[in-house]
Amino acid sequence: MRPRWISKVVEALDLPKNKGKIVYQVATVDSHNIPHVRSHVHRGFIIPKSAPNLPLLVTSSDVRAPKVTQMLSNSSVEVCWWMEGSMDQFRISGKATVIPSPDNALKDVLSGVSRAAIALDEGGEIDREDGTDGRTLNKYDWEKKRKEVFQAMSPGLKASWCAPKTPGSRMASYDEANEWRTELGNLDELKTDEERRDYEIALSNFAMIIIEPTEVDWTQLGEQPNRRTLFTRKDEANGSFWVEDILVP
Repeated sequence: MRPRWISKVVEALDLPKNKGKIVYQVATVDSHNIPHVRSHVHRGFIIPKSAPNLPLLVTSSDVRAPKVTQMLSNSSVEVCWWMEGSMDQFRISGKATVIPSPDNALKDVLSGVSRAAIALDEGGEIDREDGTDGRTLNKYDWEKKRKEVFQAMSPGLKASWCAPKTPGSRMASYDEANEWRTELGNLDELKTDEERRDYEIALSNFAMIIIEPTEVDWTQLGEQPNRRTLFTRKDEANGSFWVEDILVP
């Protein structure tokens, strides 16, 4: 069964005050042990049918961004997720996996997703919108999922991935970006060869990021007195389970 914390996250996201605010902060550490944090839009969950207690968080990035290099050198990350409507804070520690285009040199990066990846290969993904289990030839189709997430992006966000310069690199002035594409539709909406070329560039630069939680610190500030619970994932030979500990808020 799903761990209690993920059920609470899903419940909180359905509150009217939380609609449209599905953003969390993701912290990484670079090769000099300097921390970096930035906001990420939550793109959904991947929950294995055969192991619903091993949910994965889905977010995204430009594969050229420094955060990708940081995640590849040190896959340990922490998510801080504040739910304003319910006044819940979730600090989720886990391992990040970067899933780029199959043509990218970083393609062999699925080692960060362990038991959850095995469970997805065995039984596929629960609650898929297309009614399938997401597998191809008894293997979970990560590239299909990456494309699904990309296609769900807004036209403006899609266009950002075909920008000619690397995120975080220097520009002479803001005017330089005036010549860049500002919108990009889905493949069946494109009308020119230039649009189709830019679509392929954007898709090749788009990376799906999967975060596999190993520890969740849940603080309920909407409760009086406040409550705090620590969920720790334990992996054993016959499966994984979550241990709950009550903490001082």
